Amino acid sequence: MSQNRPSILIADEMHPSLFAMLTEAGFAYTYLPTINRQDLIVQLADYDGLIIRSKTTIDDDLLQSAPGLRFIGRAGAGLDLIDLQAVEKRNIQVVHAGEGNRDAVAEHTVGMLLTLFASILKADREVRQGIWDREGNRGIELMGRTVGLLGYGNNGQATAQRLSGFGCRVLVYDKYRTNYGDAYATEATLDEIMAQADVLSLHIPLTEETRMIVNNDLVERFGKPFYLINIARGEIVSLSAVVNGLKSGKILGACLDVLENEKLKNLTPAQQEAFDYLRQSDRVVLTPHIAGWTHESYVRINEVLVRQLKERWAR
Repeated sequence: MSQNRPSILIADEMHPSLFAMLTEAGFAYTYLPTINRQDLIVQLADYDGLIIRSKTTIDDDLLQSAPGLRFIGRAGAGLDLIDLQAVEKRNIQVVHAGEGNRDAVAEHTVGMLLTLFASILKADREVRQGIWDREGNRGIELMGRTVGLLGYGNNGQATAQRLSGFGCRVLVYDKYRTNYGDAYATEATLDEIMAQADVLSLHIPLTEETRMIVNNDLVERFGKPFYLINIARGEIVSLSAVVNGLKSGKILGACLDVLENEKLKNLTPAQQEAFDYLRQSDRVVLTPHIAGWTHESYVRINEVLVRQLKERWAR
């Protein structure tokens, strides 16, 4: 452990911009992007901090090997890979770059929705095949739609701001905030969103409380058919519930950037059946967990993360 500068082990692949930022902020670092879990457990004892992205799971077993660890930086928004109770009882502070990819997520959300509404994917495929079908690809407009957002943190707020530019009425529900309505969104209850929304967009973290929150029961409780967007975490949404909703007509279409199991070669039989239906449907837009994954956000995440680290621990 450095006596002069806080030392950080970087255990995931990072954009090269991170290294100059850390040095300028006064940190010493070791970059081991391919380190496996066992080697991480062995080496972590020598460091003040740890920076991870999406590969490394932080749990009690790993933390036992690092009695001197003071902080963990997550280069991204979600904290579902980190056992927050385990770090709290050891007085380890956690920072993340929640605002680093908010603009990318918001733009991707709107882009997926417009793609679905305008039948862009289907029309593109048909034109490439020499099919010129205008009526069969007649779209619908986003203007005037009521969009319900679950969660109103960085991503939710950025999304509401963009939707307001399309003339949408935005309702938002966030269980952990109060008085959070603003110029872009109106605070609402979950029941109000389910009664009024034309579109449901998810901007909540994955927790035990939110795991599979979008299930058959929630879908059926909606007052009218609706469109579903998930750019948050895959395990928040049951794929079988989406399929059932599409078949029944309760879900009019879905935009899914994340799936309950993103290891497509290791799906369960039930997951495979649901995925096969979704990927063949013209009412579904799929992307591979890239909503926050732009060239700009890759750098901005580092800027946000290092700024927080510097404010707390730089000497």
